[in-house]
Amino acid sequence: MTDADLQNHVTFIATQLSTGVYEPNDEDEGCSASDYLSDVLDIEYVVDSKANYLGARVLVAFGGPNIWINTRSNVVEGYWWGDSAQADFTDTLGLDDLLSELWECR
Repeated sequence: MTDADLQNHVTFIATQLSTGVYEPNDEDEGCSASDYLSDVLDIEYVVDSKANYLGARVLVAFGGPNIWINTRSNVVEGYWWGDSAQADFTDTLGLDDLLSELWECR
């Protein structure tokens, strides 16, 4: 995987999040945050010392490359060996809201 491939993959995910159009949807209908989270590999919650929710990192690709969605900074982060790539996104799906609710329901 080249640097350009990594950046393209990260940008593609950021675009999905910003537009609300997620690949497994058959028609160009949007998807919900829960639809999107049903396919993720892991979720790391970011909390303060009183366990108040601050954000989350959502693992959407693993093993080559690793790609995380960071809801605290609204950045998709990609890593492949020593290379990294980032792309900003707008949370049109409400991922951060749903992750906050899930944290509160633990």
